Amino acid sequence: MIILGGMEKNEKIPTPKEIEKEISEFLSKKFGSSVRMITPRVLTMNAESEGDAGEQKSGSVIDFDLKPEDLIAYLDQYIIKQDMAKAVLATKICTHFNRIRRTRSGREQAGDMVGRIKNNILMIGPTGVGKTYMVKLIANRIGVPFVKGDATKFSETGYVGGDVEDLVRDLVREADDDIELAQHGIIYIDEIDKIAGSRHIIGADVSRTGVQRALLKPMEETEVELKVPHDPISMFQEIERFRKTGDRKKRTVNTRNILFIVSGAFSELPEIIRKRIARQGIGFGAQVHESRDETDFLRHVSSEDLIKFGFESEFVGRLPVRAVFEKLGEDDLFEILKNPNNPIILGKKLDFAAYGIDIKFDDRALRLLAARAFKENTGARGLVSAVEKALLEFEKRLPSLEIRHFAVTPGIIAKPQAAVERLAAGPRKRDQQEFRRLAAEEHAFIHDYIQNNRAMLAEKYNLALTPSRIAMVATFYARHIMDVGHVIQRVKQLHDEIKKIELYFYKTHDINIVLEEEAIDFIIEQVIDDILTLQELEKKLSEDFEYGLKLIREKTGRNRFFLTRRALTDPEGFLEDLIRDELKLSGH
Repeated sequence: MIILGGMEKNEKIPTPKEIEKEISEFLSKKFGSSVRMITPRVLTMNAESEGDAGEQKSGSVIDFDLKPEDLIAYLDQYIIKQDMAKAVLATKICTHFNRIRRTRSGREQAGDMVGRIKNNILMIGPTGVGKTYMVKLIANRIGVPFVKGDATKFSETGYVGGDVEDLVRDLVREADDDIELAQHGIIYIDEIDKIAGSRHIIGADVSRTGVQRALLKPMEETEVELKVPHDPISMFQEIERFRKTGDRKKRTVNTRNILFIVSGAFSELPEIIRKRIARQGIGFGAQVHESRDETDFLRHVSSEDLIKFGFESEFVGRLPVRAVFEKLGEDDLFEILKNPNNPIILGKKLDFAAYGIDIKFDDRALRLLAARAFKENTGARGLVSAVEKALLEFEKRLPSLEIRHFAVTPGIIAKPQAAVERLAAGPRKRDQQEFRRLAAEEHAFIHDYIQNNRAMLAEKYNLALTPSRIAMVATFYARHIMDVGHVIQRVKQLHDEIKKIELYFYKTHDINIVLEEEAIDFIIEQVIDDILTLQELEKKLSEDFEYGLKLIREKTGRNRFFLTRRALTDPEGFLEDLIRDELKLSGH
């Protein structure tokens, strides 16, 4: 233990490095050179500044204004099926953060009311249906820190294992030491069903129910101290903070607005629900009793069922919102592979692109892969292994064959060894035709996808998606490996940079030019096709238009000019027509 209270007034407080040195020397004298102390250096983003890295940074308050339907539309871009689960999570999460916003604005007067219930969420569903993926997407869209923990690795404080409060401290690290932002984060705990008390032993299952009790306070509201007892690194950080600021105040995180989302497979829960419904035998009971689909039973889960499963009533009470995920069928797995934003196919494209190989997938091949994944009975997780297993031989051999285009067809999937040998003999004209066909089909599919989601995408990325831009995004997607959202973001970025060039032209030449949208689209197309760079555009605009536009300004006094696509392709002709028209209007 290090005590600072008894130090002399002018005595210098040792730095962590000095303390580490003294402790190391003591250990060396006591135990010899075989024992040393090594302290990792922990830096925050503002570690080099003299300010306190742990204090609230400006601008950390979340500016949240999402509506549930907006968040559902966002999730629909990435997640197949699970409509009910999307609706539950989107609605309750939007309500949670909008209530926080309203309270902070001073319009909500019930912020401190007794018995306030937080919308903590329990997600129930088999493995591989997108539970973790959905929570990550939501946290990313909202812009709050997110941490994930495994319930099996936590224990009640005092037992061997991780402290559940470490999750809260991890949120602060994810928020770059911004405590205010961390207090509005999301903590996700997977495999929560593993800490349910066992129904097959006599007496209390202390090791599991202890974890449940340890979670009660953080899930409701408590203060979690950032300084961890008996942790030298944590102590050194506090000493360093005191040395810089003279502030001895404890740094704590309040969990009042931290949203807890927990999930599990709950494989034995449907049977508990079935028995309860059969016992009640009223209303919908008979109909559900006849069903063989576990999801039908899970939709009727009650607190009684969860307590019977092995959770304590206080723990169940902290999870008022429940979302049930459906099992994925073979068609659902195909739709996941077909989704232009899915990381499985995009990841495989990146794998082959590392060797300069452009890969395209036939829909029939994707259906074969979905069928194989479905047989593994692990949901979407089976897709990764199915794709890897089917393409591993090609990933091993093709880089040595100087092949630059690879069309994944049903024949490739069905007979990989024969296909590799055939490709090793040299590319055929038919292979090239297949690749071109798949590339055209991919372009058409992406075009239709953007067209069908046009309004939502335009609003989200603040970019007007004209027919020419939709075609441009589809072309960009086909030539680069990124999801649709990042493609549109790239087009938006280019659009904004071109608008900055207009401003640069004005500052440099004192002439106000406005590139019309068709001209901007033409420039973006040239940048995408590597025909032109934005630096070359700046130079070209000055060379082509400075003299002519200044001449018109001198003759007419006009200083604002709209440049069309024709102006970029035929600057001389455009200026000649402009000068002639302007001189006519001015009477010269």
